[in-house]
Amino acid sequence: MAQLILGPVLRHVDETSATIWLETDAPATVDVLGHTARTFCVRDHHYALVIVEGLAPGDSIPYEVALDGTVCWPLPDDPFPHCVIRTLDDGVKRVLFGSCRTAAPHEPPYTLALEHDPRGRGVDALREHALAMMHLPPREWPELALFLGDQVYADDSSPETRERVAERREGTPVEGLPSELVNDFDEYCWLYHESWSPAVERWFLSVVPTAMIFDDHEMIDDWNISDLWVRDIRAEPWWTEHVVGGLMSYWIYQHLGNLAPSEIRAEGMLDRLVELGDGEEYLREWALQSEQFTPVGGGYRFSFARRLGDVAVVIIDCRNGRVLQPGARSMVDEDEWAFVVERCMADARHVLIGTSLPVFVVGGVHDLQRWNERLCDGAWGRPGRRLGEKYRRELDLDHWPAFGRSFAAMVALLADVGNASRAARPASISVLSGDIHFTYQSKIEFPAQFDVATPVHQLVNSPMRNALRPHERATIRFALSRAGRAIARALRRSVREQPTKVTWQLDHGPVFDNCVGELTFEGENAKLCIERALVGDDDENGIEIVFEVDLTANRQPD
Repeated sequence: MAQLILGPVLRHVDETSATIWLETDAPATVDVLGHTARTFCVRDHHYALVIVEGLAPGDSIPYEVALDGTVCWPLPDDPFPHCVIRTLDDGVKRVLFGSCRTAAPHEPPYTLALEHDPRGRGVDALREHALAMMHLPPREWPELALFLGDQVYADDSSPETRERVAERREGTPVEGLPSELVNDFDEYCWLYHESWSPAVERWFLSVVPTAMIFDDHEMIDDWNISDLWVRDIRAEPWWTEHVVGGLMSYWIYQHLGNLAPSEIRAEGMLDRLVELGDGEEYLREWALQSEQFTPVGGGYRFSFARRLGDVAVVIIDCRNGRVLQPGARSMVDEDEWAFVVERCMADARHVLIGTSLPVFVVGGVHDLQRWNERLCDGAWGRPGRRLGEKYRRELDLDHWPAFGRSFAAMVALLADVGNASRAARPASISVLSGDIHFTYQSKIEFPAQFDVATPVHQLVNSPMRNALRPHERATIRFALSRAGRAIARALRRSVREQPTKVTWQLDHGPVFDNCVGELTFEGENAKLCIERALVGDDDENGIEIVFEVDLTANRQPD
């Protein structure tokens, strides 16, 4: 008889439907609330996505999971509140967000303060938030959790996973593959099992709808940072198996659940996988086609959108779909950007734009990245190009300012969405990001000629669990300092790059601790709350509010 080995994970939920993802150890028919789905198989791994429809808006429905007629979830003697599907209504909306969450045991030494433990990752802020949720009624749980990159670390896994990988490769090493990298689809699956299996996290994922987008560490550090990087990595004998395994596992574990039932049916990939006896070759061919389009764009679209009532959520893939041609770099190609623009311009009371990499970076980092792109485009000739490429990789200079065309397009889009002339302009616009391992909030100031009436904020929450070590924090603090900003400004001027027309500063932060961000939307009002994970005595950890921000303050009246 089939057994449940991972999940259930509650994914897409709207007013009348929900999707539930899970993994089993054998083929089975899965039943949730009378709705059934057959598992599909990829390389002897078995998965299902159950689509539950016909629900009532604003309802809270307890659910169980059965495999071939036998209930397997909730687990016997489960200490957590019962799993429920909460369909959307026109009430308060709460959105949890963050990025960069490593998997490691929740016992010391991993939860000790980093100053005392060089391997420590700190207390898991997501886990602490979930523990606090257990004492709240379901109506106060988030309607959505946005994971903005680095849900798993393919190039920096836990000690336990590294030992397992080393044991698997003993006697059969992979030519040229760095020891810290997972190799193929099977090893990628181990990462998700380790991250999603612990009891608290598993319960959280079963009751809070989730949306996810990848960043570089789900594949490899510097993933698609430049056209030269792509050329170099494709020359490695291990790369094809690694990238194929990464994309296959990402589609199964993360992307499939991002889609609404209508989108899943229109795409047809899930139906095809269920039809096949084993979908490995089908999914492998898809992954090869998706990867081969980089660095010219035009491949599979991983960007997606959701609606939480009057809150529009638009998530941008700024990793896999890049155009990397020097002089014409873009985070996404023209077709994908048109999709983003259309979804952002739809009528909504609040607009959330999620992207794993920050658009508006603080301190001297923005000018440094603008300088770097000009260098890579030949501002200092051929030697400058080599120097620019070196710094681009070593310093991870691939945020939105390092893709100048996309940065300018994003500024123009935000100005259009929040323009005073729009009769249905939103009450707030928030750009949500992660990646940089410190948390901050910045309000974006537009010149008068832009005529922007809606408050626009850059909100970064990173990490949830991967806190920087002291020397790394010192580097960030220097980049944020007056001296760091002056040096970066001088470099920008040296390549005759003009300053940006919009301005912003560090309004709150930096916070270097593990955190989660929570947004609350109620009518015309929007609020940000940043919570920090705490190390307690005798491993009694907790969570506290670091700062709160009214995101609709000073909004111009309609």
